[in-house]
Amino acid sequence: MASITIKNIDPELYGRLKKQAAEHRRSINNEVIVCLERSLVRYPTVDSDEVMRRAEIAREMTTGYKITNEEIDRMKREGRP
Repeated sequence: MASITIKNIDPELYGRLKKQAAEHRRSINNEVIVCLERSLVRYPTVDSDEVMRRAEIAREMTTGYKITNEEIDRMKREGRP
């Protein structure tokens, strides 16, 4: 595995990193790796045409359906999200 050295890290930033590592029960090294992985993850590209197609299908499925305040209140009482 490769290694890197980080120089000139701000003491406040180091303190926050150290605190976060302790909260997650990780070494500082492992916390840095997790932070790097999270910040460098490539999110899948969004196909806007596919999103629009699915939105149109949802619109077609719900056309004409109007939810009433009474239905919303009933769902709340039942604990439905």
